[in-house]
Amino acid sequence: MTAPLAWQKSTYSQDNGDCVELTAHGGAVLLRESDNPAVVLTTTRKDLARFLHFLKAAPTSTAAPAGRGRRRTGPRSTS
Repeated sequence: MTAPLAWQKSTYSQDNGDCVELTAHGGAVLLRESDNPAVVLTTTRKDLARFLHFLKAAPTSTAAPAGRGRRRTGPRSTS
């Protein structure tokens, strides 16, 4: 029997379930969204580090999740 994976939540997560969880398994990094844990993305540590570096370097309006970061200054969509 395989031991259950030890998923970690981001320190930025809130109690409303809007968070990303990750764990290491067999040399890979697994990521999932807490409100849909059946869908798991697999990547390498190197690729995850590159992706996080890209997000940190992106303009705040592009990288910040909804409801966080700087407020939008442009017009809002009506849809």
